[in-house]
Amino acid sequence: MTDPVRLLIVDDHPVVRDGLRGMFAGDPGFEVVGEAADGAEALTMAARHRPDVVLMDLRMPGMDGVTAIGRLVDADNPAKVLVLTTYDTDADVLPAIEAGATGYLLKDAPRDELVRAVRAAARGESVLSPSVAGRLMGRLRTPRQSTEEPLSQRELEVLTLVARGSSNREAAARLFISEATVKTHLLHVYAKLGVNDRAAAVAAAYDRGLLTPGGR
Repeated sequence: MTDPVRLLIVDDHPVVRDGLRGMFAGDPGFEVVGEAADGAEALTMAARHRPDVVLMDLRMPGMDGVTAIGRLVDADNPAKVLVLTTYDTDADVLPAIEAGATGYLLKDAPRDELVRAVRAAARGESVLSPSVAGRLMGRLRTPRQSTEEPLSQRELEVLTLVARGSSNREAAARLFISEATVKTHLLHVYAKLGVNDRAAAVAAAYDRGLLTPGGR
């Protein structure tokens, strides 16, 4: 029998926290290890309890969810963050994903979908609500090419390892950063190069002379 998924619930509304706790506490596949009402409290609870998944609201008083996600990533906390919010605008979705969120769901998601999403997040899989996935795909299909913004040194290092066949996990280990941070760097690379995926990013980098065979 596998160990239950250890879950931290973060939301500024007590009624929402109570509902989520009741939903997961009744399932032997989950263990609710704590609750937090804002981002700062979430960081404290995550450091104390080391959950597998943090179910994170975004708009909260004090420290918001995006800031908390970034702090968790910077602290190399192993918890996966699954955003659960009522908002799916670009101003909410993109910063959360770039900060390192593993997935993004809306609060109107059915119970079964939410349960599956938390299990998937615990495995490190990305889970996006249909509306959020549509926004991200639309963003990638209309890349920002006009700025010609150069890649940072770290972005080049990540792209070099990708070009050599490294997975996100392997690149993270080589650079002593988290896997979520690698994913964030790759999102920035895609936007700057005007591409949609890893293979296209490598091809574009070779074409522009950012990478060279046998080196960078």
